[in-house]
Amino acid sequence: MTFKNNEIKILSPATVANVSCGFDVLGFCLDNIGDEMVIRKTNKKGIHITKIEGHDLPFEAEKNVAGVSALAIYNDAKPNFGFEIEIYKYIKPGSGIGSSAASAAGSVWAINKLLGDLYNNTQLTAFAMKGEALASGSEHADNLAPALFGGFTLVKSIAPLQILKIPTPTDLYAAIIHPEIEIKTSESRAILPKEIPLKNAITQWANVGSLIHAMHTNDYGLLSQSLNDVIVEPYRSKLIPHFNAVKTDSLKAGALGVGISGSGPSIFALTRGKDIAEDVVEAMKKIYKNTDIHFNTYVSKINTNGMKII
Repeated sequence: MTFKNNEIKILSPATVANVSCGFDVLGFCLDNIGDEMVIRKTNKKGIHITKIEGHDLPFEAEKNVAGVSALAIYNDAKPNFGFEIEIYKYIKPGSGIGSSAASAAGSVWAINKLLGDLYNNTQLTAFAMKGEALASGSEHADNLAPALFGGFTLVKSIAPLQILKIPTPTDLYAAIIHPEIEIKTSESRAILPKEIPLKNAITQWANVGSLIHAMHTNDYGLLSQSLNDVIVEPYRSKLIPHFNAVKTDSLKAGALGVGISGSGPSIFALTRGKDIAEDVVEAMKKIYKNTDIHFNTYVSKINTNGMKII
């Protein structure tokens, strides 16, 4: 594939990680919600961030998530030219729908296209993890993988890196509310227990296994039973105002399951069909309309393609 003037403009999608029972391993990709990025070849070697709109982020490549990822792929490929990066940041940092992952994954995916697809998606995920580590303090791929692979993904292993793309039932939608409070990933990881009861561990891995089976067999009933987190949610939900009310009313409105998106504060619900997703979003809105917390909501089909050239 060739691009006009050696330039590519992409939509790097928002993502939901953890998906209730799948802490640090499960994620899915959202549709038409994301950052826009423009990457172009330049005669000047190196990685150069030339424009950032939407949020106040550093222009130095070594201090910017997209820049760190771009440097990782650039230093491996060693081209005899450089790249300029423009970032149009629509996903608010700290929102819990993969803001840093969109930056990290978007830069490496676009650069790879301009390099002629030298690398596969697993290799791109490894480069992008360097940028994600800048944001969160640790290398993890549960947001990066769905952004790059599309759909639902399972991170089988970090070392060696192994990612599995999971089939997505065709009528699966996500309803999301983002209360505009900030929860830093590093802080939300710090409150988690270092040890868990064996009983809870057994429940959790049974839920992960049954969720994967439900995805393969289009079993919405089993999917609903599996979206249960007994390990992380009890701690992190305390950081999100009105989480329990949102969960209760979303389930009453027809959600299959409700959970914390990433480390929060966004809350996601999965539904069978768009109409129910819209009903769930209305239920979510009613909770926060009675507070002084500003919020945004989204209804999205699961994006099975991931990155998009625009």
